[in-house]
Amino acid sequence: MSETGRDRREAWRAALACMVTLAVAMGLGRFAFTPMLPIMLHEGKLELAAGGVLASLNYLGYFLGAVTCAAIGVKASTMVRGGLVATALLLIGMGLLHSFTSWGVLRWTAGVMSAWVFVFASGWGLRRLAETNAPTLGGVIYTGPGIGIAMTGLLGGALGRWGSEAGWIGLGLLAFALIAVIWRVFDDGQLALSKGAASVADSGATATRTDRSDAIWLVSLYGLAGFGYIITATFLPVIARQALPGSSWPDYFWPLFGLAVIPGALIGARAPTHWDNRLLLAVAYALQALGVVLSVVWPTIVGFAFGSLLLGMPFTAITLFAVREARRLRGNAAAGLIGYATASYGVGQIVGPLFAAPLAQRTGSFELPLLVAAAALALGSVLFAVVWSKSRRLVAV
Repeated sequence: MSETGRDRREAWRAALACMVTLAVAMGLGRFAFTPMLPIMLHEGKLELAAGGVLASLNYLGYFLGAVTCAAIGVKASTMVRGGLVATALLLIGMGLLHSFTSWGVLRWTAGVMSAWVFVFASGWGLRRLAETNAPTLGGVIYTGPGIGIAMTGLLGGALGRWGSEAGWIGLGLLAFALIAVIWRVFDDGQLALSKGAASVADSGATATRTDRSDAIWLVSLYGLAGFGYIITATFLPVIARQALPGSSWPDYFWPLFGLAVIPGALIGARAPTHWDNRLLLAVAYALQALGVVLSVVWPTIVGFAFGSLLLGMPFTAITLFAVREARRLRGNAAAGLIGYATASYGVGQIVGPLFAAPLAQRTGSFELPLLVAAAALALGSVLFAVVWSKSRRLVAV
């Protein structure tokens, strides 16, 4: 086999392994709770407000995991493998343990693991793609969360018919099976992220006053995306069951959301680099805002289906555009800005369920929380468009 052919094969091997990795860490580890929540509510194991607390604990774990990545001096392959095994065990633990406290610890820890795996697998995979001259395969990696979400939606509900314990344990066993398939891929291309490397990456960056202003806008508005999508992403099956009592369709809107992530990631990765990221973010936020609103103003099978598609397609594309914008502002020293933006996004995710669940339990409806979430996304869209417009005028001057 020629060197070019061997590089292409290695690139696909790395991209697919990281795709499966993110499917396990994000799709199963973080978002399995979404299809399992209505089952646990039906069994009387949780009340809605308590479900919101468990969701926020998971997002708190993700937040803390994201902000601690730069301080970890362990090989990426070791972090990925350890995080994946921990994720599978934590899923099984949700089925074996039965107290709210233990569930809180498990969901918090699963959030930390998903952040670590996401960051280290992304770094490992993108480095391998750069080494093999196949950077466009990055979009394949970021289809992983959508594939995992689709799996949890389709399998979680099916397994849950035997009870939530069987659902959680079944998803954990599925995670172990997927981990076994990709385990050996992480033998090669070892990548270490150390404190020294992080400090070198962040040194020497010179930012203009305009760049600093743009960075503040990016961090602030990225938090609105975290808040705006997470209420639907956490409670979609519950919301749909309230609107469509007795229908079998609510079990399919969550996997539809996951499937929509896949083309969104592939399209987003191929967006030309000369397109302004702030305008792309404005469009993506607007699409998600429309998706959230549809579940309120058009609470039918068709409305929820279109809403799920519009919410899912920009999901990972928003992350890609935000990272691209951070690199535009900071170049190779963008790690710090990406960390701040991720932290802002994480705060939005934490606040969302804590705001929505008690209000929905008190009023009997998610209508008001969803409208607030849509307004947050719409505000972010407008402000990104304003910042983009101002920058164009400055360039013209």
